[in-house]
Amino acid sequence: MTTPLLQAHGIVKNYGHVQALRGADFAVQAGEVVALIGDNGAGKSTLVKVLAGVTHPDGGEIRFSGRVVSLPSPTAARAMGIETVYQDLALAPDLDPAANLFLGRELVRPGLLGRLGFLDKSAMAERTRTAFAEMGAGVQSDTAPVGSLSGGQRQSIAVGRAAAWASKVVFMDEPTAALGVVQAGKVLELIRRVRDSGVAVVLISHNMPQVFEIADRIEVLRLGRRVARYRPAEVSMEDVVGAMTGAVVQEEVS
Repeated sequence: MTTPLLQAHGIVKNYGHVQALRGADFAVQAGEVVALIGDNGAGKSTLVKVLAGVTHPDGGEIRFSGRVVSLPSPTAARAMGIETVYQDLALAPDLDPAANLFLGRELVRPGLLGRLGFLDKSAMAERTRTAFAEMGAGVQSDTAPVGSLSGGQRQSIAVGRAAAWASKVVFMDEPTAALGVVQAGKVLELIRRVRDSGVAVVLISHNMPQVFEIADRIEVLRLGRRVARYRPAEVSMEDVVGAMTGAVVQEEVS
């Protein structure tokens, strides 16, 4: 197996007397969709927050392209090409898709107007249309506030924004939650496009059929530790559920 793009080893995170992570391991390769699954309280969200620079671990090691790294903040993670789509999407509902795509990364107009702080809205709108078109993320309106769009449209914008800026890894926390069948299918297709561009995708999901449909590999957390690693084509859904509940322990993937 080649050196993982992003790897965690022995990650520990405590919140007072609560042990959220108890030596958790994780790995993802470039151009791979890895499903990170586990029951509620398994430590999935905490591990993602550690790897996205949101939460500082109390112990363990993070490696990026084989090098030991520190991720003290989300800004540091983004500088390394790591983006995250949170379950609440973190969109500004009163802003249009372009303003959301460039939120915190706004383009200014050239010359004096730029030095005075005027934004280049036409350039941002054009680049947004191009980025979404390349990823197949159809958006009904370029100018409507995202808060007025459907749940599937907002999800596409959130995923598209992360994919547009991520050069290495995208974390997605329940990206199809509360979506209909058609909308969820479009988001899964967008995830495939991101993977095929060479970016690693880490998917947190409780939807087992979707996990088996889209994941190249499955990593199972239980009680703050990785307890199993699977390839979907080689196991059944019952095997994975057994690992989540503690009935099966299979740490090494074939």
